[in-house]
Amino acid sequence: MTAINFAVIGYGGMGSYHVHNIMPNENERIHVVGTYDICGERQKISSQHDHKIYRSLEEVLTDEAIEAILIATPNDSHKDLAIQALQARKHVVCEKPVAMNVQELDEILKVAKETNKTFMVHQNRRWDPDFLITRELYKNQQIGDLFQIETRVQGANGIPGDWRHQQKHGGGMLLDWGVHLLDQLLFLVDSPVKDVFADLSYILGDEVDDGFIAYITFENGLRAIVEVGTTNYTKLPRWYLKGTQGTAIIQDWDLSGEMVIESGEKEIQAPKPIQAGVGLTKTMAPPSGEATKTVALPQGHAEYGPFYKNFYQVVREQAEPVVKNDEVRAVMTLIEQIFQAARK
Repeated sequence: MTAINFAVIGYGGMGSYHVHNIMPNENERIHVVGTYDICGERQKISSQHDHKIYRSLEEVLTDEAIEAILIATPNDSHKDLAIQALQARKHVVCEKPVAMNVQELDEILKVAKETNKTFMVHQNRRWDPDFLITRELYKNQQIGDLFQIETRVQGANGIPGDWRHQQKHGGGMLLDWGVHLLDQLLFLVDSPVKDVFADLSYILGDEVDDGFIAYITFENGLRAIVEVGTTNYTKLPRWYLKGTQGTAIIQDWDLSGEMVIESGEKEIQAPKPIQAGVGLTKTMAPPSGEATKTVALPQGHAEYGPFYKNFYQVVREQAEPVVKNDEVRAVMTLIEQIFQAARK
């Protein structure tokens, strides 16, 4: 087994996370040779880990020992760096979002095809345990056919970092976190998108969105509410899933939650009216005790291997990529639809 020698362009938060937390899991397949970053302090930190320190992009691209490059830089630089790396006959892993728009992605993919080099986007949230539980519920119908999915991430810390506040660098929450939730959604639902309605939030006064909410309808009738917020001092559940035979809730990344499903009992008493404010209601009363049961969430598992193992198999064994470029393109297309819907 011959490991793939990597150089990392961008040794900031995500770049260093790849190097120290993800790539070592595949140390027989993936070897980090060195890093290049325009920040001298980051390069100094990288050198303390015995990495080769590249002083220029040209030095990275002309190093014949390097077979692949990880791009973990601000969003607006992804296209140019990816094209230059591919033209230098390097395979490329790119952090999300892959580019600023679909047109930029198409330019990258054109060069990848011309050079016959692998280009893959690190859509890491496909491996999140909470998503894998949702995928299990969708595929195996433990709460019946899903007809509505609500997927959210919410916090109260505003937009993080520096360049993420700037439009020219591809900042904003739709491109930052929205790309994750939308990738999960399209990877999950095996139906084309039919309609999109959306609203972007500018509560914090930045030139980019600090959150958004999108209403997406698929051709098979399934509806999704996708929401990202950075001014939420108390959070709604990470996932709220409605099926024809029950409801599931996943509160957070700690996987707390439950399913309430039909009991299957044949003889069920009608619900009794309850006091609701200053009136009575039978419609909103809880089901009778024998009508439903509360059960634990299922275990989720990925039937696909880890990202870098898959990347190695794609490069060395011509395996099928877990993150396909046409899927990445579909996500970027949906992001453009959300921006357009919000403007309307």
